[in-house]
Amino acid sequence: MRDLSTIVKAYDVRGTVPDQLDAATCRALGAAFALFAGAPRIVLARDMRESGVELSRAFSDGVRAVGVDVVDAGLGSTDLLYYAAGTLDVPGAMFTASHNPARYNGIKLCLAGARPIGQDTGLDEVRATAERLLAEGLPAADRTGGIVEQDLLADYAAHLLRLVPGLQDVRPMKVVVDCGNGMGGLTVPVVLGGLPLEVVEMYFALDGSFPNHEANPLDPANTADLSARVVAEGADLGLAFDGDADRCFVLDERGEVVSPSALTALIAERELARVPGSTVIHNLITSRAVPEVVVQAGGTPVRTRVGHSFIKAEMARTGAVFGGEHSGHFYFREFWNADSGMLAALHALAALGTSDGPLSAIVARYDRYAQSGEVNSTVTDAAGRVAAVRERYASRPQDDLDGLTVDLGDGTWFNVRASNTEPLLRLNVEAPDREAVARVRDEVLALLRS
Repeated sequence: MRDLSTIVKAYDVRGTVPDQLDAATCRALGAAFALFAGAPRIVLARDMRESGVELSRAFSDGVRAVGVDVVDAGLGSTDLLYYAAGTLDVPGAMFTASHNPARYNGIKLCLAGARPIGQDTGLDEVRATAERLLAEGLPAADRTGGIVEQDLLADYAAHLLRLVPGLQDVRPMKVVVDCGNGMGGLTVPVVLGGLPLEVVEMYFALDGSFPNHEANPLDPANTADLSARVVAEGADLGLAFDGDADRCFVLDERGEVVSPSALTALIAERELARVPGSTVIHNLITSRAVPEVVVQAGGTPVRTRVGHSFIKAEMARTGAVFGGEHSGHFYFREFWNADSGMLAALHALAALGTSDGPLSAIVARYDRYAQSGEVNSTVTDAAGRVAAVRERYASRPQDDLDGLTVDLGDGTWFNVRASNTEPLLRLNVEAPDREAVARVRDEVLALLRS
C-alpha cells in the first residue's frame, strides 16, 4: 500500500509533480475527501501552475466517481476558494503549492463554511482512505456526480470591499503591486479597479514557472524589486502577494517592509473600532506590541500556536473578530474566519487613504520592539537541542504552547520551534533594541548549533 504521509502535511497536501503528486493520487484524494466531507457537492479552484489543470481534473473525477457533484471555480486565489466554500456553504479544494517552486503543487482542503481541516481534524483520515483507494480502486457509486463551472471573481471582490470601512473615503494614491506572477495578477485588478488608485503593476502575468522571483514575500530577496520601484515611482505604498495570494506584505513609502506584527496591530485596532470589545487572536511569534495595542483598544488578546488551523479553531471558539500571524496571514470573522491577503491589503489602503501622514508614520506607533525574524538551524537532534536551551534558561519563565518560549524580562523573549516538515529548529527573538536581539539570538544559536 502506498504511503502518502510524505505529501499529506499538517495543514495541506504538498509535493513535487509527478513523482510525489500525480493524477492517480489526486483522483484517490478527491474520492477520499468527498467520502469524508459527506456533502452533495464540492467546489474546486486552482492557481496558475501548469500541473494544476491535470491534477484538479483528476481530483474532480475522484469526487464525481463517488456520486458527489463538483462546482469548478477555475483559476482563483486561495481566499477566493474560501469565499466560494463560505458563500456556497460547501466543502472546497484549492490546488496550489503557494510560494513553493514551480515543480511543486498541492491541495488546501476545507469543509463547508471554509472550516479548516488539519491532521487532527480529518486530514489523516482522508490520507488513510486515499491510500486504501489507491490499492483497491475507487468504490462503485449509484451515480456519477455532475460538474458545473461558476465564475465567482466579481462576487468575491464585491464581498471584500463591503467588509472594509473607510474605502469609500480614500484619497487618490499611487500603489505599486508585485504579484510575483501569482494569482494576485487575476484578483488585484478586479478588487482594486473601482478605487481611486494609480496601480503600478509588477509581474501580473500568470506564470507558474515564476520567471522573475519566487512568489514568497517573506524572503527579503523577493521584495527587493518592489522596494526599489516604490521609491522610484514616489508611491504611497507597495503590496506584495505570494503565489496563491492568501498572504500580503505591505511596504511603506520608503520601500521598507511593514512588520506583519505592526500590520496585525493596525488591523486589530480598526476591527475593534468597528466591533468594540471583541477578541483578537495572535500567534506566539507576533510582537508583544499586538496584545498591548489590543488591550489599549478595549479588546481581549488571545495567544495561540502558529498555524492556520490553530488560529481558525481559536477564532471559532472565542468568536474573535480578527487574527494575525507573523508570516503574513490575516484572518477575519466576516470572512468565515479564513485568511485573506487581499482583505489585509484593503485595510492598509483604507488606513493610509483616510490619513494625512505617510504609511511609515502610521505604523511607527505599532513598531515598539526589535525582532530577529525567523532564524533557522538544521539539526539532527531537535529534542536534545531544545532540552539544552531549556536547561540553560531554567531560572526564567518558560511555556510550551508551541515549542519553547522563554521570557527573559524587560520585554525580551524568544521562542524555539521545530519545523513540521524539515529537520529545522526555528528561532524568533524580540527585545527593546537591536543590540539585545543580537545578543540573545547569538546565545541561543550557539546552543542550537553546538
